[in-house]
Amino acid sequence: MKAVLIGLGSVGRGVAEMIATKNPGITITGIADSKSGCICNEGIDIAAVLEHKRRTGACGDPAISAMDVIKKADYDVLIEVTPTNALTGEPALGYIRAALAKKKHIVTSNKGPIALAYKELSALAKKKGVALRYEATVGGAIPIMHTLEDGLNGNEIIAIYGVLNGTCNYILTRMAAEGLTYEQALMEAREMGYAEADPTYDVKGIDAAIKLVILANTIWGNGTKLADVDLTGIDLLTPDALRLAEEGDCTIRLIAEAIPKKKILRVSPRLIEKSHPLVVEGTLNALTIETDMAKEITLTGRGAGSIETASAIIGDILYIRDHYGKRA
Repeated sequence: MKAVLIGLGSVGRGVAEMIATKNPGITITGIADSKSGCICNEGIDIAAVLEHKRRTGACGDPAISAMDVIKKADYDVLIEVTPTNALTGEPALGYIRAALAKKKHIVTSNKGPIALAYKELSALAKKKGVALRYEATVGGAIPIMHTLEDGLNGNEIIAIYGVLNGTCNYILTRMAAEGLTYEQALMEAREMGYAEADPTYDVKGIDAAIKLVILANTIWGNGTKLADVDLTGIDLLTPDALRLAEEGDCTIRLIAEAIPKKKILRVSPRLIEKSHPLVVEGTLNALTIETDMAKEITLTGRGAGSIETASAIIGDILYIRDHYGKRA
């Protein structure tokens, strides 16, 4: 299949490198970053583009924009991996709409458009006869969407509970293990590259809430919005709280949960037993899916990372190849 890649940050580089290394039958015909773009309908030399990006900071011709690539290249799938904008979804939302208008399949890791406009985008994809795939938006390499769509097909999903932010999980793990203050654990997370310079989205629970919105809309189609989530972060937690939890053979994790029948939609630090399957260490993510037939299924794995995210993206592309054929 032919694909264009929009976004060449950490995730985009990981996707490009894995396509070049693994050769999964995907030909990249267009690439764009925030400054430039390149198009070659016979197939781009990925290694050369990545080297050019390393040397110059741009992937190609400054006169070629991301929208130029989307409108002019020959491709079957748009791979959209630009940074998330949780307020407007742009520019990714515009890119996805433009590609859908051209009857192109969509594979994205971008949480913004899916959280903000899932109903619109899924309806447009259905109308155009193409796929909208977004496995990489929740849980990194964990095959959550594939499990919901295929593995648990026929089950009623009653509730979901998850550890969906690796930065928060790392901070809480270190606070519990070493008695660190929140500030000390956050500083360590920054030094390890797990936390951004501005960690607000992570530590306030916003990132986990966005992922919860995506899951709720995927499972129940209930038009959930970020404003609907009852939200509490981890930034006010103290070592004393974790010590008290330890005394009861428990710990604290930032849990995202949705239980429609109880009208529960929240992200908050929760006291849970250490033996609970959601008690994962470090930057791991975990999600428990409660169903009527399969009962409880828990998925655990790496929730972030360029190569891990590439795993989800390439999996979605190959799903499209297998279920839709080369062209829609």
